[in-house]
Amino acid sequence: MAEAVYGRPEQAGEAARQGSAARAERRRGAAVRAVAVVLAGAGLVGALAPVAAATGARGARPAVTVDGGAVTVDGAPVAEAAGRADRAALDAAVRAMVSPGGSTAALGLVVERGRPAWKGAAGTADLATGAPASPDGRFRIGSVTKTFVATVVLQLVAEHRVGLDDPVERHLPGVVPNGGQITVRQLLGHTSGIFNYTEDASFAFEESAGTLQQWLATGRWRSYQPRELVALAATHPAYFDPGKGWHYSNTNYIIAGMLIERLTGRSWAQEVERRIIRPLGLSGTSMPIDSPFVPGPHAHGYYKLADGPADTTLLNPSMAGSAGAGVSTTADLTRFISALLGGRLLGPAELAEMKRVSPESGQAYGLGLQRTPTACGEFWGHGGGIPGYTTLLYGASDGKRQFAASVNAYDLSDPAATNTAFENLVDTGVCGGRPPAAAPAAPSVAAEGIRAGTGPLA
Repeated sequence: MAEAVYGRPEQAGEAARQGSAARAERRRGAAVRAVAVVLAGAGLVGALAPVAAATGARGARPAVTVDGGAVTVDGAPVAEAAGRADRAALDAAVRAMVSPGGSTAALGLVVERGRPAWKGAAGTADLATGAPASPDGRFRIGSVTKTFVATVVLQLVAEHRVGLDDPVERHLPGVVPNGGQITVRQLLGHTSGIFNYTEDASFAFEESAGTLQQWLATGRWRSYQPRELVALAATHPAYFDPGKGWHYSNTNYIIAGMLIERLTGRSWAQEVERRIIRPLGLSGTSMPIDSPFVPGPHAHGYYKLADGPADTTLLNPSMAGSAGAGVSTTADLTRFISALLGGRLLGPAELAEMKRVSPESGQAYGLGLQRTPTACGEFWGHGGGIPGYTTLLYGASDGKRQFAASVNAYDLSDPAATNTAFENLVDTGVCGGRPPAAAPAAPSVAAEGIRAGTGPLA
């Protein structure tokens, strides 16, 4: 297995000693780790656990249902939040993610009816310089990358180059064990049963101070090949027979990226660039293969270590690949989700397939797209996590509001405060700062609904 080191070993070691944020996502151990899972996955309930689990786990939370786009809370219809975005409430929500929420930085954007209604940031972009976080900064988007990749696959479906119900073996012979029984649809919807490679012990670098230090010094520079990650997953038994369950698996989207390359002759990153980034003018978005840099202005990501912060901003994104290597901005993400849900990237048939949530996921996850009913309506999107960064992306079904945010988690020593701040950020963002007066706050996608760990990537 080839390794690529960017810069001299002593530079990598020095980078490991400078600055950092807690992005623990393998939920094994203390309450602090449980909150890290929340920060890694909250907002992507569809990626970690069914929405039903999130909304039904707390008696104090309202029962939110969606029928044909109409939203009810505890049986009562909910109207769209009225008026302009409440900028003061949104500013307070991002500030609360820093204190008492324990993040080094947080930033967000609300777009209403095609126009920015609010953007804001709080905290510090670089602990070494004290530079403030910018609302226009770039960040790693983790598994929001999956929505871009799924869109490309569905475009190829529309071009009759692949079928959703084609067996994977037809296009990638010999790559996936039991590939003759696993379909493209099952890959995109996480119903394949294929083991999630980030749950392998080799990715459990956050389990102890020693393994984390080793990963910071050398492991994060390692270059992975897609076949290598699929082969790693294949050393573990499947979670279930294809189509007989739901389990979030980054391996599914590594395979989807390989499928794109087989069908087009170009890498998944090139196809995302050609089909989505350039047509939409997403100037702050990139899909790196193995470059360790976050281009342009950005807030740094950190781990909190006993001897101080360790900066984890630089890493080889091939550890995530087509499952989570992307970099973007809140402006680009809101433009992307608006274009996707508005039919600019997919035809009606393909968009309907993307939004067809599976019963196995608790009616929460479609094909690279998560469905989230809230007190302010039904939203679609995804969330993501990669060391140092947690991303949220929501788009209203009616197209009137989009919300994107990035959080750099750091000090998770007060789980209750972190959970509360994160829930408030989600609730405030999707409602533009103004929850409907007649309804309770939006149900959290953060706490009980994301109890399953997914490794260092989400």
